[in-house]
Amino acid sequence: MKDTKKIKKILSSQQFIAGISLVVLYIYFSISSPAFRSTSTITSIFDAAYYIGFLAIGVTFVIATGGIDLSLGTGMITSAIIGGLLYQNYGMPVWVSMIVTLLVGILLGALNGFLVAKLKIAPFIATLGTQMLMLGLGSIVSKVQTVNFPLRSSPDGYYKSLFRTNNNFPTGIFIFLGLALIFYIILNKTKTGRYILSIGSNEDATRLSGIDVVKWKWRAYIISGFFIGLAGIAYASTYTSITPGLGTGIETNAIAAAIIGGTSMTGELLVC
Repeated sequence: MKDTKKIKKILSSQQFIAGISLVVLYIYFSISSPAFRSTSTITSIFDAAYYIGFLAIGVTFVIATGGIDLSLGTGMITSAIIGGLLYQNYGMPVWVSMIVTLLVGILLGALNGFLVAKLKIAPFIATLGTQMLMLGLGSIVSKVQTVNFPLRSSPDGYYKSLFRTNNNFPTGIFIFLGLALIFYIILNKTKTGRYILSIGSNEDATRLSGIDVVKWKWRAYIISGFFIGLAGIAYASTYTSITPGLGTGIETNAIAAAIIGGTSMTGELLVC
């Protein structure tokens, strides 16, 4: 009886329905256009999904605290722009560019966490402000010019193999699934995850129980910042040329992905 109820619950879950819908859409377009079934098309779909997936993993931690992060898209693009400028204009090694891209994302997350957790500014207002800040910063440092990363065919193009090999195999799927699994475990099986979920469920009760709400909420935004930087690396690896302003609106896709994946906007995880 319990097994039957469990199966019914899984079959009626939004994650299962979303997954089935994706399969049905793939079958439909594959029948409509045989070219859609090609390896290059599938790889391109993965390429366009990595950075959204990374942002979704990160923002899950923020939403789980009852917050929101609207700086995801512009933060990702500006992180990549700053890292790319170091390579393009200052001759830094591409691996230094990647590290700086990641660090800029983490710094943005720390800033968001400071504004929300420490200064107690409403998450919507705080991250809307940093969204505009990163949009302006990206335009200023790049002088509203396109920033170019090395091509795959160049000696420094090795970084692109992180997400796709020269034979068009989408290696990035292993990075994404591995990180998704690791952070799923962190959110559901560790103290960090329990405290973050507790804050989202009832912040006042969590505070009264002796948990440092400011510290753990801050950490949730830093985790989101880490994935903003990682998404910047994935974006640069996929598209090579980056123009300021491209990130506007991407945050809605990432937040939608997190919610479809089981995160409630009320600040808790629907599926644990």
